[in-house]
Amino acid sequence: MSNLLTVSPSPHVHSDDSVQKIMYRVIVAMIPALIWSVVVFGVDALRVTLIAVAASVGFEYLVQRYVMKVKPSVSDGSALITGMLLAFNVPANLPWWIIIIGAFVSIGIGKLSFGGIGTNIFNPALVGRVFLLISFPVQMTSYPAPSGSGVDAVTAPTPLGLLKEGLMNGQPISEIAGNLPAATDLLMGSTGGSLGEISALMLIIGGIYMLLRKVITWHTPVAVLGSMFVVAAIFWMIDPETYIGPAYHLLTGGAMLGAIFMATDMVSSPMTGKGQLIYGVGIGVITMSIRLFGAYPEGISFAILIMNAFTPLINNSVKPKRFGGKK
Repeated sequence: MSNLLTVSPSPHVHSDDSVQKIMYRVIVAMIPALIWSVVVFGVDALRVTLIAVAASVGFEYLVQRYVMKVKPSVSDGSALITGMLLAFNVPANLPWWIIIIGAFVSIGIGKLSFGGIGTNIFNPALVGRVFLLISFPVQMTSYPAPSGSGVDAVTAPTPLGLLKEGLMNGQPISEIAGNLPAATDLLMGSTGGSLGEISALMLIIGGIYMLLRKVITWHTPVAVLGSMFVVAAIFWMIDPETYIGPAYHLLTGGAMLGAIFMATDMVSSPMTGKGQLIYGVGIGVITMSIRLFGAYPEGISFAILIMNAFTPLINNSVKPKRFGGKK
């Protein structure tokens, strides 16, 4: 009886897509940002990525094989993506043992404790990232200076860190702006930060690829970035000496990485376009609330996890019209 198939009512959508194909398309989309991180941070970026990927794939195989007693599903590519996303969310100088802990939390707690791919409530890589941020705050916020930046230091603050520090010291934006990187540096990615978030351009290229391949839709990224822009613009117009312009918020921190690659996770985000818009706006507003009023300079990781928890409620409240039903 356990082998019986449960078939949903018609209509049925036929497609040659598979979980494996979709996952590897996401991996392809992440390659530009990965290559650029190696250019900026050198071999350390590759070291972090390889450790995170190997640990994620290894833990998924071991837990499924020896704890869950099921056939390992590492070939579907989802563990590989989790490892890459975890690497993208940490500094390039993070010690190897912390990366392995993050991979274990991402796979063991964030994914497999809920049953595996398709059943996890939260984005696994973000579960690992937030766990590491809370457990190892010093290591997770000590970012290496980009190679060729001319900064004579082992670590360098992120642009959002510089902004938050200046504001906490009572400096106006006009004074802080002289120490902040130019918009072109933020777009190209020659600043401090986690290895996968530094180049907005590379992330946008990956996002366009996923849109063209129909891996994601526009709803969530546009809602996240649009709501961030609106909230930032409102406060900037009210007091430009206390709040920086909206474009700066979109190009810094994990805004692009979160909006394009993590908030769009098929499992932990709403199913409908309308639901994704609601979900994305929630992420954008929470992110800006943390950035503008919280002690922590970034906030999109926390915002995505919070809205992940609301995804079942959004799905239940915003349902598509049943086939053949009345409007």
